[in-house]
Amino acid sequence: MKAKAFTGIMIVMALLALLPLIITAGTTGKIKGTVTDKLTGKPIPGASVMIVGSTQGAMTGPDGKFVIENVQPGKYSLKFTALGYQTIEITEVSVLVDLVTEQDVKMEQSVADLSKIIKVTAEKDQIDRFSVTSQMAVPMAIEASKKAGRCNEAAYYPPAHGGTQIVNGEAFDAMFFKNYGVNPFVDTEDDHLSTFAVDVDDASFIMARSYLERGELPPNEAIRTEEFVNHFKYNYASPENGPFAVHIEGAPSIFGQNCQLLRIGIKGFDIRPENRKPANLVFVIDVSGSMGREDRLGLVRKSLRMLVDNLNSKDQVGIVVYGSSGRVILEPTSINEKEKILTAIEWLVPDGATNAEEGIRLGYQMADKMFEKGKINRIILCSDGVANVGVTGPDQILKQIKSYADKGITLTTVGFGMGNFNDILMEKLGNKGNGFYAYVDDFEEAKKIFLDNLTGTLQVIARDVKIQVDFDSNTVSSYRLLGYENRDLDDDKFRDDKEDGGEIGSGHQVTALYEIKFHKFARSSHIGTIFIRYKDPDDNNVTEINRQIMRNDFGERFENASVDFRLAATAAEFAEILRKSYWAKGSKLSAVFDLAKQVFVEHDSEDIVQLMDLISKAEKHQDELAEK
Repeated sequence: MKAKAFTGIMIVMALLALLPLIITAGTTGKIKGTVTDKLTGKPIPGASVMIVGSTQGAMTGPDGKFVIENVQPGKYSLKFTALGYQTIEITEVSVLVDLVTEQDVKMEQSVADLSKIIKVTAEKDQIDRFSVTSQMAVPMAIEASKKAGRCNEAAYYPPAHGGTQIVNGEAFDAMFFKNYGVNPFVDTEDDHLSTFAVDVDDASFIMARSYLERGELPPNEAIRTEEFVNHFKYNYASPENGPFAVHIEGAPSIFGQNCQLLRIGIKGFDIRPENRKPANLVFVIDVSGSMGREDRLGLVRKSLRMLVDNLNSKDQVGIVVYGSSGRVILEPTSINEKEKILTAIEWLVPDGATNAEEGIRLGYQMADKMFEKGKINRIILCSDGVANVGVTGPDQILKQIKSYADKGITLTTVGFGMGNFNDILMEKLGNKGNGFYAYVDDFEEAKKIFLDNLTGTLQVIARDVKIQVDFDSNTVSSYRLLGYENRDLDDDKFRDDKEDGGEIGSGHQVTALYEIKFHKFARSSHIGTIFIRYKDPDDNNVTEINRQIMRNDFGERFENASVDFRLAATAAEFAEILRKSYWAKGSKLSAVFDLAKQVFVEHDSEDIVQLMDLISKAEKHQDELAEK
């Protein structure tokens, strides 16, 4: 009897010992290994390892090791790519449930045929039991079927998400915008000063265009009226002296009741391309999983190739990328070694989560080392703006870059891709990094930034530019600034030179529109005064200029105003309707379309044709929603 009891106890103990293995038994396996240089035997960090035909993969660490987890059992092909090495594809790699398949690879250096793929059959699988602890697998996008040193075709990447953390508690395909509200009418007896930082961005217009062309109305909070107005180029005369020319025009508004519309235009002087300063550029490129699409990383590669092709022999470029972590893939390199730079760009592949903070930090560290006074020192950040690893909030990231911005290292943020896009982060970085923010939805838009207006993109002619309009309360009863809600400044900060303003590049234009109401029986011809304050980008000397606004700046009829004036009014009203502004209540897109059509008769540009098309699309979407 005792023997039977003892035997029973032993069986129970054995079952208890096996219980952890039973509990942890699963349905997947994993692949791990080490990637080394065939000649030197040294580990290759940053190599891409992908399961062909799936969205799973990994990137090797500093020790050359990689792990791909949660792999369904079966036989697979693994593709190994690394900058400067021949691509290797290993077939017949077996994965079993709850087991580890080890696959080490030795890669051969290559500087010639980057499109060549070496195919190898796995000779044997080294199997280990799973360890108790486990890392989370990093999903990756499928790599391009073709890789070439300089090809016109960009690789296709299917939709993929970076990392495993939810961003700001929202779904991965969420778009992040911030609603800054809509400016009200302000009584001049309460506040006769209107103060704001200039803004040359037009990202909001491009974003809205992408929505409308995809058959959707953009969210209200995605619309910034000033960026619709500033998308269009107006026939402002260039300055004769100083960095700016100031242009003023007014006329009765056909949209606001009993209002006058005032347009203030600023035109920066043009620098000829051959007179541009030498540029020290750092490309900081988001290569996280969320960038693994043709309209993101594929378009980034095309855009940067075009930019590099248009630099000159005095320029140099360094490249930092970030996915799960940040890393340098190209130390500062003279444009005289253009093929080396282009090869690095061509080999960008998506990888894991999005540690924007680390990538931006490394980019600024490189830019700081490259910094030369009297030259252009600029970072160009290409991203969808999603940050889900490290410091993810814009305010924390901004704190780290302020000292670099004060030194003279400027930042251009260029957003790519619809869905899973963080407009808030990209705009704030551009504003606070003493640069600007652009959004690219196609190659034509990239050409405007990196080819047509390259000098303006790179060289700043004035920093911390602020505008203050002092309305004469004897003449003007109230006013409303259309847009610039997120660039609003306290009136007493206008002459505080520690307060950030906006940057203006070579040839850039800034346009601001006000709706104003006159006192009924006002006789004075004085409307107000415009003050513009800015810093010289080289020596930080501060200059303030002013211009009077007079009654004779206003015409009698809207129809007789310049075609540029009417175009700006059309763009502004389109934006006001899209963002459901209280002040556009009752306004019809059909009336805006008619005005755009009248403008087109006098000024037949492709931009106005596109504007008419977008207004028409928006009206159609509005009608469809009304019928539901």
